[in-house]
Amino acid sequence: MGTGSSTNSDNTLLDCDQGDDREGGQLYISLKMENYKVKHDLIPHVYGSVPLVGSWDTTKALSMQRESTSTWELSFVVPPNHETLDFKFLLKPKYSSTPCVVEDGADRLLTRGTLQGDARLALFKLNEEEVLEYKVLIKADRVSPFDLAASWRAYRENLRPSTVRGIPDISINPAPQLGVENCSSASLDLDLEHYEVPTPETANSRVYAANMTETPRFGIAGKTDGLESASHFSKVGGVTDRPANIKGLEVTVPDPAKTFSASGMVETKSIGMVSAMQKQDSHRGLFVDRGVGSPRLAKLPSLSNFPIDHKSDSDPKNPMPAAAGAVAAAAVADQMLGPKEDGHLAIVLVGLPARGKTFTAAKLTRYLRWLGHDTKHFNVGKYRRLKHGANQSADFFRADNPEGMEARNEVAALAMEDMIAWMQEGGGQVGIFDATNSTSRRRNMLMKMAEGNCKIIFLETICTDRQIIERNIRLKIQQSPDYAEEADFEKGYQDFRTRLDNYEKVYEPVDEGSYIKVIDMAKGQGGQIQVNNISGYLPGRIVFFLVNTHLTPRPILLTRHGQSQDNVRGRIGGDTVISDTGEIYAKKLANFVEKRLKNERAASIWTSTLQRTILTANPIVGFPKIQWRALDEINAGVCDGMSYEEIKKNMPEEYESRKKDKLRYRYPRGESYLDVIQRLEPVIIELERQRAPVVVVSHQAVLRALYAYFADRPLKEIPHIEVPLHTIIEIQMGVTGVQEKRYKLMD
Repeated sequence: MGTGSSTNSDNTLLDCDQGDDREGGQLYISLKMENYKVKHDLIPHVYGSVPLVGSWDTTKALSMQRESTSTWELSFVVPPNHETLDFKFLLKPKYSSTPCVVEDGADRLLTRGTLQGDARLALFKLNEEEVLEYKVLIKADRVSPFDLAASWRAYRENLRPSTVRGIPDISINPAPQLGVENCSSASLDLDLEHYEVPTPETANSRVYAANMTETPRFGIAGKTDGLESASHFSKVGGVTDRPANIKGLEVTVPDPAKTFSASGMVETKSIGMVSAMQKQDSHRGLFVDRGVGSPRLAKLPSLSNFPIDHKSDSDPKNPMPAAAGAVAAAAVADQMLGPKEDGHLAIVLVGLPARGKTFTAAKLTRYLRWLGHDTKHFNVGKYRRLKHGANQSADFFRADNPEGMEARNEVAALAMEDMIAWMQEGGGQVGIFDATNSTSRRRNMLMKMAEGNCKIIFLETICTDRQIIERNIRLKIQQSPDYAEEADFEKGYQDFRTRLDNYEKVYEPVDEGSYIKVIDMAKGQGGQIQVNNISGYLPGRIVFFLVNTHLTPRPILLTRHGQSQDNVRGRIGGDTVISDTGEIYAKKLANFVEKRLKNERAASIWTSTLQRTILTANPIVGFPKIQWRALDEINAGVCDGMSYEEIKKNMPEEYESRKKDKLRYRYPRGESYLDVIQRLEPVIIELERQRAPVVVVSHQAVLRALYAYFADRPLKEIPHIEVPLHTIIEIQMGVTGVQEKRYKLMD
């Protein structure tokens, strides 16, 4: 993560962006003293107030460490929202009881990463005649918890005593190059396609994202001419309680001057800014500015009014998510608190064409499904194409074309009606409503329809980068069914440009209700998120996810560790070393990574904390390695180290329970697949945030869960996904979606 800091001419950091204190990261303070040579056994120290030391007692001063022959350093971490850190330098004897020498001058004050006052040298008066002065550098960097933990692990794992300077030295990947025994450099051809194998038929591929959305109900029934599933709207914008079987659909849009105001909505808006790695609230997930006042909490209903349904996933009426831990607890709380519509959430996209709405909707749908929330993506463009055809010219989208406006409002109402029916009748939890929704009239219509049925949050995507917009326009012409029959690319390009101009003339930014604005976040750096009137666990997770997503193409390589000794013996769990076959795979993997990522020096290698993954990744050189406890294999509890035959023989009830429901089955004193998914969420967020390639060396259950996220596979399929040994699954993430390749390096 970049820092929001600036430096003066003396290389002393004086400022740190005040807006960054909401990032939830930590403030990494580095103090350096230059050209200091030890005199009279005096070692430079630092002492001061909370959170540095907590006392002005010189006996508790923190010693600075020698970084080079003449530079001393002390680094520490403080919360980003600390008020004031005041401190001073002092020279303290290393062995004797000689009094300390405190620097002259006032205390140094550091407030929120900003050094108060003018930069100055550190002056020490040893006696009346001898005065020492040294240049001091003070730097404040903001780092995420992930980066902080990774850097600390790298430091501890690579700390080597230097025989040259006699001071600690850090050496990344100090392991020597492997010999050619069993696996020479030539053993892996430069042609990586030699190892490519067919991917499963169910694997996701790069297709137009809108085609993967929910199919309109009237389209399934084949009634594209008479929209019999739609509800009838009265001329005052009311909605009947039940769908009326009518031949056509009459839509009357409410007066935009009569702004919709849902009960319980605060009147005064307060817009907050959040960015990557936002601080989390212990009760409501991500903390965002909810405006003036607190969200309304309804009286807790009795148990008789809130029956708990224990049915399985197969029951479409089950309102509970297939989730565990915090996700399930939050779902229960959201249903027990607040009005009825709070149990259903509609994320309504807003934005001009070619701003990444469908891409954002598809990613958000995949993420929420993976967490266990019943989520569907409703694309209004798909409804329009089924009802009115795909070959509509730009004139169809003019604001002064009454027939076109009526037709577009009609299909928008149909999509909204389908989404509400899915929530109310099928127990759906989150609907993603994907359309431009570029005017307040359209948004008021949707809010009126949602009243009493679901809670609406508008998600507006704003992009001002002309290069990204131009790229999106060209992708639209190439992929959208709207231009599938247009052979002339330039003609289609000009038509879409005209369509875009028609939308821009009447576009009105969101300024009503609850909303999230995603502004120039496509590159994964810079940009901002604005939120208004957002509260609750799930909306908070959505904001947190959007903060960390971007469009930068990069590959993610998933692979299991090389064959372990327990694999040979057919035992689960454990922490054994890899076998001879596993060592050969480790060398082949290193050779593969070297060739595949030879131009990607910013890549990183992620492993679990179990030695079979660490040993598999050891031969890979040139890239930093990070160990994640979250990537450890599923905890088999009391079954750890047993074979499945032993479990079947000695614990037949457990064996049968696991066989019936591998997704939810939890090993005694161990984990289930749902538990694994929950602990993997930080890994997913960090994978989304990365802009460079990542190689993940982990275990079968963990990689099944990770793969299911990228491939958008249903939760119930996760325990059965094929992730064979000695095979690399390459996930290519980019603006056009997710594409998969598999490389089998060994049989």
